[in-house]
Amino acid sequence: MSRVAITGAGTVNALGLNTAQTYEAMREGRCGIGQLDFRDVERLTIRIGGQVQGWKAEDHFNRQQIVLYDKFTQFTLLAAREAVEQSGLIFDGDLGLMSGVILGTAAGGVNTWDENYRTVYEEGKNRVHPFVVPKLMNNAAASHVSMEYGLLGPSFTVATACASSNHAMGLAFNMIRSGSAKVVLTGGSESMLCFGGVKAWEGLRVMSKDACRPFSATRNGMVQGEGAGIFVFEDWDHAVARGADILAEVVGFSMSSDAQDIVMPSAIGAQRAISGAMLDAGMRPEEVGYINAHGTGTAANDKTECAAVAHAFGHHADRLMISSTKSMHGHLIGGTGAVELLACLMALREGVIAPTIGYEEPDPECALDVVPNVARDAQVDAVLSNAFAFGGLNAVLALRKV
Repeated sequence: MSRVAITGAGTVNALGLNTAQTYEAMREGRCGIGQLDFRDVERLTIRIGGQVQGWKAEDHFNRQQIVLYDKFTQFTLLAAREAVEQSGLIFDGDLGLMSGVILGTAAGGVNTWDENYRTVYEEGKNRVHPFVVPKLMNNAAASHVSMEYGLLGPSFTVATACASSNHAMGLAFNMIRSGSAKVVLTGGSESMLCFGGVKAWEGLRVMSKDACRPFSATRNGMVQGEGAGIFVFEDWDHAVARGADILAEVVGFSMSSDAQDIVMPSAIGAQRAISGAMLDAGMRPEEVGYINAHGTGTAANDKTECAAVAHAFGHHADRLMISSTKSMHGHLIGGTGAVELLACLMALREGVIAPTIGYEEPDPECALDVVPNVARDAQVDAVLSNAFAFGGLNAVLALRKV
């Protein structure tokens, strides 16, 4: 099977409008979560989130494009531009035919849904814009990326709630590994930070009103974020032949299903995905130095994930570093795994482990090294990135240093 390289990375999130800004914020342990700013926010109980502040679509797209691009698509395209530029790829000739797009999102064009429900139900209008459907559909971002770069291979969107991006990237990895594609632009995006999006999540009663504190005994819930993370996954030999700067190697992927409960996670299901990723990678537990945790800041997720890690790694669990960057950028739902993969690349490339900020008090049920509050300099050769979703859907990626 072919080896798989990462040759480009791009992002838009609450910590920054590109990877450099995001890495700087992660190194500093800076929090991108703050007061939400959008129409009718005063009607919400939850008023904080990892919002991309000062976002102006017109700074990046023309009027005709904005008519077609929901916010989640806008974030995706800007992140894709950064990733492709870093990769140095030009998708002409046969390369375009052998390249595709696989992205993750949980809900797609939520801002478009919200705006048009308001138009019809609140303002009483009987007509909406003719492009509402192509703007809100979950595959809109993937389709627009394929059109922007002339990617004629397989292009589609994966929707598995909070594991969407990891499932998308895992499928991209397997597609290149099998020889079905040379290059895949992959990752995910989400933008639920609007009145309707937050109001729906309020109903679950899992949201914090003040901060995201994963693994801390004082945690009181998750905080939503928004943005995108896009990566260029490329056939290793193709990347080497053209002299590409390889950021990391993707070496393993595993998926599992709890088949148990629609919202409560299972430590056994998570453990099977973690162990499966290492098995797929031919990686011994003691080789792994860092795990980017799912780490939502809810009691159910945090203790379940720690139990799964402890079971999968045995005695080595005490030597692992595990952190949740959701404490800084919030939970991007379907896009979260993609932004979190940046922390994995930073660990491998720069030897910096992003911290779990907001940590106040140890929890006996989360007795692992969660890199509390301050980033850490550490050389690691192998990392995992965890994603566990509502519906009991688990997806874990394994990466190695180059």
